[in-house]
Amino acid sequence: MIIVKTAEELVKMRASGQMAAQVRDETAARIAPGVTTGELADFAGQRIRELGGESAFLGYHGYPGQICTSVNDEVVHGIPGPQRIELGDVVSIDVGVLYDGYIGDTATTVMVGVTDREVINLVKATEAALYAGIEKAVAGGRLSDVSHAIEQVGLAAGLFVVRDFVGHGVGKTMHEEPQVPNFGKPGRGPRLRAGTTIAIEPMFNIGSAGVDVQPDGWTVLTRSGRPSAHFEHTVAVCDGTAEILTVAR
Repeated sequence: MIIVKTAEELVKMRASGQMAAQVRDETAARIAPGVTTGELADFAGQRIRELGGESAFLGYHGYPGQICTSVNDEVVHGIPGPQRIELGDVVSIDVGVLYDGYIGDTATTVMVGVTDREVINLVKATEAALYAGIEKAVAGGRLSDVSHAIEQVGLAAGLFVVRDFVGHGVGKTMHEEPQVPNFGKPGRGPRLRAGTTIAIEPMFNIGSAGVDVQPDGWTVLTRSGRPSAHFEHTVAVCDGTAEILTVAR
């Protein structure tokens, strides 16, 4: 069942979303050569606590990190640790914050001195696809309109759309209905209703769409060994333009 949020619940979703956005941006600003992914996660966890929230990821189905850190061919769910970031890396950070009973979920991908045009195209197109999807998240539209808009940006850029992992509803729990694929034909699925909150998160690869979950049970790698990019916002469907909840204010 798709949960439509009340006005009071949306106030709480805005608070958790803004907190997640602040932590995302502050953590992203610390990404640099020589910094470890574990140091990024420690910083993010500290900031979440200082702001009065909790990590929505730590302990979720046993996940061991405060945030997810995915480098180069790691698509999503990378576990923070001793890995040092190097010049030329692409680093995705995914932040989930639980505050006052509601969750804000957001991600960004940072290029660390990247000069490879193919990788730059990957990151820029994935971010553009996020906003193309958000543009279609309007009351009265179909869920697959969001999916189709995302896919079209990826295909136009010559990239491969990850199909094994998708966006999702979010609210009191991390994953609510509906699932939000990053591919599909338009005009299908349930009609979107004002007050629905969804995490839209395109994931594009270079080389192929195939991915594999690693033995740690979390880290997802591209089958091609080529880089991947991931962006995410939590949004509220409105009668007009969708409201992006994970924006720092």
